[in-house]
Amino acid sequence: MIMNRWLFPVGGLLLLLIACQFPVNLGQPLAPETVQGINLVTVAPNASPTHTPFQPVANTATVTLTFTPTPTSTPTQTPTVTLTSTPTVTNTPESMPSVLVGAGDISICNQDGDNHTSELLASIPGSIYTIGDNSNDRGEPQQYADCFNYSWGRYMDRLFPVPGNHDYAYNGGASYFDYFGSRAGEYGKGYYSYEVGDWHIIAINSVINEGEGSEQMQWLKADLASHPNLCSLAYWHYPRWSSGGEGNMDEMAPVIQVLYDHGVEVVLSAHDHIYERFAPQDPAGQLDLEGGIREFIVGTGGASHQGFGVIKPNSEVRDNTSFGVLKFNLFPEGYSWVFIPVRGDTFSDSGSDYCH
Repeated sequence: MIMNRWLFPVGGLLLLLIACQFPVNLGQPLAPETVQGINLVTVAPNASPTHTPFQPVANTATVTLTFTPTPTSTPTQTPTVTLTSTPTVTNTPESMPSVLVGAGDISICNQDGDNHTSELLASIPGSIYTIGDNSNDRGEPQQYADCFNYSWGRYMDRLFPVPGNHDYAYNGGASYFDYFGSRAGEYGKGYYSYEVGDWHIIAINSVINEGEGSEQMQWLKADLASHPNLCSLAYWHYPRWSSGGEGNMDEMAPVIQVLYDHGVEVVLSAHDHIYERFAPQDPAGQLDLEGGIREFIVGTGGASHQGFGVIKPNSEVRDNTSFGVLKFNLFPEGYSWVFIPVRGDTFSDSGSDYCH
């Protein structure tokens, strides 16, 4: 600090004036601050805010020693303060992903696996997919009403189900369609599509005919043609590829071909009561990192655990010890995933990738 003194005559008196000068650098921006975990960056006048786009992180599979795994974090855009009288933090789509979460092979009466997985959903916002065998008994009316209804059925307004073979076992799927109503798509068909954020989501009924020339295949081609989204995901019960006991389902090959031709990123299936992640593949099952479809088997909804059969090519991660749900964060140009196990189970898997 610099002090200057001056004496001035005022009315016969000498007035002492002391001026204090503080060095101030007006061109230097203020240091960043942190408010409730958000980095606030002061933007200098005439400066343009910059951002970091979505970028994939390394895919990892881990066994943790706690109930809640730590998901692999994904870089997001750094929020900036807008130059207004009241600064506000602005977020971009990269920092606010849409959420899609779920599993298949869910409910068996007098067992509690589905109760534990449904507890996970209570703390996860977003849309919930089910990948068939919602009732892993026989699909009888009371099995939906007395069992599934008190676990995953609590989130009916967020559910987007597809049926499995057990859902059709009692009366050809009538109980399934009666229970889920409009949530299951058109009665008796069970295939439909919807949007989650910037993503197009396709729900397929693999229990009925989905082969070339079928009504469902004609619908699928038309649906994909009318939704040219950059990012798309599809799910159904029977897996095209699986290292579980049921193994590969060749009847799903035509569906995979159509999805591949339209650039779909991800497919989800169940049926085998395991978790498995495949590297991106073409319809022939060959590794295709540029344009392939990444398949997940998520038969972990709570019904039971099953063993593995022949390990299939391009299988990257497998587990048959943990119930849990697979959560996707869906960004406009990519996605990340994390498998979240129930309390007491330890397996987890996470990663991310761009859309083609």
